[in-house]
Formats: sequence, structure tokens, C-alpha cells
Amino acid sequence: MYADHHRWLLGWLRRQANGADYAADLAQETFVRILCQPEHCCAAMREPRAYLATVAQRLLINYAERQSLERAYLEVLVQLPPCQAPSPEERLLILESLHEIDRMLDGLPPKTREAFLLSQLEGLGYSDIGQRLGVTVRTVKRYMAAAFMQCLMAAA
Repeated sequence: MYADHHRWLLGWLRRQANGADYAADLAQETFVRILCQPEHCCAAMREPRAYLATVAQRLLINYAERQSLERAYLEVLVQLPPCQAPSPEERLLILESLHEIDRMLDGLPPKTREAFLLSQLEGLGYSDIGQRLGVTVRTVKRYMAAAFMQCLMAAA
């Protein structure tokens, strides 16, 4: 499967990512994800390129979300006075923690994930989150409960 479709997938990812250098990494990660799933027999796939594109698209979205999260964190760091700025080691630990949280929340719907991040990273209250997302406070509470449950399940 790799030999038959790697070149195609790499080209597809480069087009999707506007020629970005990380397309090769995403192509590799796509094959790793597929090959590590025993329930999907690669030889029996009727439409391997469609399946590859679906998995790769999800990885591309995850990558973009992680980059956005990292940029937001770095923007906050720039605003801190030098005496409060974390050391490079602390920055790395914080970024790794943010990426771990992002992986934990990966399975959540976008609005649920966004509500959680608005609460945890921006310190917004539920009513403010509801206004920002255009939902009721009750819905925000459901989003938060789902996000916390996902975190608990990932930590177990």
C-alpha cells in the first residue's frame, strides 16, 4: 500500500498544505495510523486513496489546530514582562502539555473543544463563552462536561 500510494498522498498533502514542508511528515503519519489499525486490512480496501485522504485530512486539521494553539501561547508570552517569562525549558514543557491536551480533546466536536479552550486558556466564564459561540449557558455546561470527561478518560 505504501509503495502504491505514498507518492500520490504526498502530492495531495502538498496541495492541501500549499507546499508546506511538513507534508512529508503528515504522509508518514497517515501510513503509520493506518498500518497500526489491525481492523483495517490494507489489501482489502476498495478505495485506498479515499481512505488515505480522509485520514490525512484529519491529521492536517489536527496539525493546523496545534499550530494555532502554539501561536496563541507564544503571543501571550510576548506580552509578559521579561521577569515573568518562562525559561526555554518551561516553555517546552508548557507546549508539550498543550499538545497533550490537544490530543485529549481531539475526539470532541469543534464547539466543545473551543468552549474548553476558551475557558482554560482565556479564562472566560460560561456566559462569555456562550456569547462567543452563540449558544446558551446550558449548552456551554454540556460542552464543558464532555471536555472534562474526555480529559478524565485520557488520563486513566
